[in-house]
Amino acid sequence: MKIREIMTADPITLQPHYTLQQVAEIFMENKIDGAPVVDKNNKLIGLITKSHIYRITTKGISLKVPVEAIMKREVLTAHPDDEFQDVVTPMIPRLPIVDRNGIVVGILTRGDIANAFFDSYQNISSEFDAIINSTYNMIISIDKKGNITACNRSAEKLLETRKEEIIGKFILDVLPNSGLMDIIKTGKVMSLQKIEINGKVLLSNRSPIIKNNKIIGAVAVLQDISEFEKITQELKSVKELNEELNAIIESSYDGLYITDGQGITLRLNKSYEMLSGINAHEFIGKNVDHIEKEGIVSESVTKLVLKRKEPVTVIQKTKVGNTTLTTGNPVFDDDGNIIRVVANVRDITELNMLKKKLEQAQSLSQHFESQLRSLQLRYSSENRIIFNSAAMKKLMTMVIRLAEVDSTILITGESGTGKELVAEAIYSNSARRRGPFIKVNCGAIPENLLESELFGYDAGAFTGAKKEGKPGYFELASGGTLFLDEIAELPLNLQVKLLRVIQNREITRIGGVNSFKVDVRIVTATNRDLLEMVRKKEFREDLYYRLNVVPLHVSPLRERKDDIPNLTAHFIKVFNKKYENTKRILPEVIDILMKYDWPGNVRELENLIERLIVITPGDVITSKDLPESFNNLTGKKDSSITVSEIVPLKDAVEFVEKQILEKAYQLYPTTRQMARELKVDASTIVRKAYKYGISKRKTVPR
Repeated sequence: MKIREIMTADPITLQPHYTLQQVAEIFMENKIDGAPVVDKNNKLIGLITKSHIYRITTKGISLKVPVEAIMKREVLTAHPDDEFQDVVTPMIPRLPIVDRNGIVVGILTRGDIANAFFDSYQNISSEFDAIINSTYNMIISIDKKGNITACNRSAEKLLETRKEEIIGKFILDVLPNSGLMDIIKTGKVMSLQKIEINGKVLLSNRSPIIKNNKIIGAVAVLQDISEFEKITQELKSVKELNEELNAIIESSYDGLYITDGQGITLRLNKSYEMLSGINAHEFIGKNVDHIEKEGIVSESVTKLVLKRKEPVTVIQKTKVGNTTLTTGNPVFDDDGNIIRVVANVRDITELNMLKKKLEQAQSLSQHFESQLRSLQLRYSSENRIIFNSAAMKKLMTMVIRLAEVDSTILITGESGTGKELVAEAIYSNSARRRGPFIKVNCGAIPENLLESELFGYDAGAFTGAKKEGKPGYFELASGGTLFLDEIAELPLNLQVKLLRVIQNREITRIGGVNSFKVDVRIVTATNRDLLEMVRKKEFREDLYYRLNVVPLHVSPLRERKDDIPNLTAHFIKVFNKKYENTKRILPEVIDILMKYDWPGNVRELENLIERLIVITPGDVITSKDLPESFNNLTGKKDSSITVSEIVPLKDAVEFVEKQILEKAYQLYPTTRQMARELKVDASTIVRKAYKYGISKRKTVPR
């Protein structure tokens, strides 16, 4: 094993001028207990560990001493291509790894060595298990007391049990006639003995397991020979089976044409004679080339199968005027050579009739699916928007008003705020509520499939497409509403097509040449800043303004905490009903929930309530049942200073300063009192209040 395979590459290194204080901080921050010291060219010049720092500390020496004053200069090293066993000993806790120029490229610690040995052990163990379990014959072993120590999958299958259920059990309780206890007593190998297990006859080979010249157990390998006896009986019935096969072939409604691996005709049934207009006796032994040249069929499917070495389906014309759908299937031997080609031939007239019926059924299915989706979404969305805050009341008032018109709407807001529910509310209160409501997550559908899903495709539009074509979501949503969630994830090429649909209210299927009108209302949603994406050329500006006709912003839960009690009560009711509980929540828990910032918004609150309903042992949910992340909120006073996202540090400082000054202006009548409480000069208070535009008139009385 090479050192490079187990070492930690690019380790943390130290400069000789670092102080011991800096080194101690680096050790604690990176959870290491030692590191190599290098010069400005990254060449190894020494090694320092926690032990050096401990010794300095006990001697009372200042931690401002540079590393080079106490580091170990004579350090054993190794090269990445050295063999592990040649350079590593148990006495070396860590070993710097350097290249030919003395530059540090890695370090080898006891942890690295332990991990390497563990991985090696795991690999060996896995390989051993794989070998044992891949063995077709049954293998079972016992220790010297007769307790089962191992068995493979074949043994599990034969004994009709699982390995975990028999390991450790006495062999006579599981397999009374195994004879393994006799092997323990005699120490002799016993082979080729028949035993019967679960109605099967097996050939048993048993041997003692010897270690250090002592018998420590025994192992049995059993081979099922029931199949050999069955083969004898099967050979007797081959003639009968062959006759039955002939009868089946001849009774098939489909035409059957069978050749060998060179295309020589072996047999064909009466149905094929009728479809092709030939006599079987005239073509037995002839090559399929002859049949094609004679014009018996327009194209030989057997030739295509032999050429491609895979199943092939073609439409053939026969000399009597029939159109058939012919499928040729190759039959391979163990070496992968084609030994037979079986062609199944069916009159296309019947298939055409079935195709028409299938198309009718699919059309009805799509219609009923659309109606069912609409009904499910309509009824499942009733009374799901729970709110009490002024922000949500204002939003829902706007939603009801917008539902009466057909304007394109863009819903924005963080993930989990309920944008989809707002879209459903718009649909449910609109004149289109009797039409379908189709939801599409633009970020969940692969980009190469999204266009066909949205706009549909015509027959033969691309390889693998349905022959009858497929309507897209715009067609399915006709007369209703199409909700495009995660609209920011829509690729630029599809943004152009969506813009055209919004402008002209018409679409063209993929592979189609004709455009047709669609009567659909478009509602979109995103949790990203589309305007910023427009600036970065990641989203089309013209599409943005087309979508942003009527913007609706769903506020995060931390900005509408008045909704938390109502939402909590709603979720308690929902999950009590779902899990058949009668649990209730104490007011103290609501107080804690009101203090939390909810980065996951309403979805996070819903998941939390479900978790509390499921795992709380009693019927009353208390603050002790809350996750650890809520512990620091218990008894904590509410604060208007919150951090919801990563912002530049300067902006964050100004944000906090402004909130503290606003709070101070609410609590104290004079700048002098404010300065005393904030421990700054009164002039600082006046200057910063002017900077942030804070005055008594703009604050809310306490």
